[in-house]
Amino acid sequence: MISPVIETDGIPDIKKYPIDRLVIYYLKGCLHCESGLIQNYLGNWQEDDFSFLFFTRPEDDQIDRLLRDQPHLERIDRYDMTYAEWQGGHINRQTIGPFDILPAWESHPGIIAENTIILDPGVVFGNGGHPTTKNCLEALALAVEHAPVATAQDMGSGTGLLSIAAWKLGVSQVLSIDFNRLAVKTANRNILLNGAANSVLAIQGRAETFMDIPADLLIANIHFDVMRHLVSASGFLNKKQFILSGLLKSEARHIEDMFNGLPVNILSHWEQDHIWHTYWGHVL
Repeated sequence: MISPVIETDGIPDIKKYPIDRLVIYYLKGCLHCESGLIQNYLGNWQEDDFSFLFFTRPEDDQIDRLLRDQPHLERIDRYDMTYAEWQGGHINRQTIGPFDILPAWESHPGIIAENTIILDPGVVFGNGGHPTTKNCLEALALAVEHAPVATAQDMGSGTGLLSIAAWKLGVSQVLSIDFNRLAVKTANRNILLNGAANSVLAIQGRAETFMDIPADLLIANIHFDVMRHLVSASGFLNKKQFILSGLLKSEARHIEDMFNGLPVNILSHWEQDHIWHTYWGHVL
């Protein structure tokens, strides 16, 4: 399935109503329809044949009705936690490389500074705090200095942070791709918050589907299982530069072995906490 996801319903307006508490229902099966989930509902994170439904308070009655209406679903568990616990810590203003990343609930109406990214992560990961995200932002700044970058593809874009950062650095056309619908809706909200809708397009689809499209820059902070398919695709060599991240040590070694058979040059390699690896390079 490949489709643009423009609507932002289901994404909480955190700027006005900060979330203190999350209640997450873990279901086996994929929802056929979300229309009956209204009160205190934030969205559905779907992973393979499992669904994670997010609410701001317990909604057992809504879930019971959902299970009656869609009997193929099965309730596995319910989790209660704070928003900070889900995001791995409190989300605060932070400076990474050339960027000032400002949570949407701390922003004010008016002109956004050139180096400021307003971010509302909702319940999607990618708030800038992870080491791989930081390395990707640093690599982005280097990539646009290395050679002209007019087009970029952000595979596994999550909140859209890296896509918006690329645009902020002067990339005029950015394709932001994620297979998860909730991630794409969240990315679209952030694209709108930053005024980037004319240059950044969020698409729901599999990253592999877009590899044959040429681009000046490929950004992929993504699972290794997807990464190895991207690097082995013939379209990988249609990208002039690439930033690959999200790799653990053994996975990074595998990607390096794949590089050995390709006409590519690694320009920089980051290793964070002896765990996470990021590569920036170009196609020869």
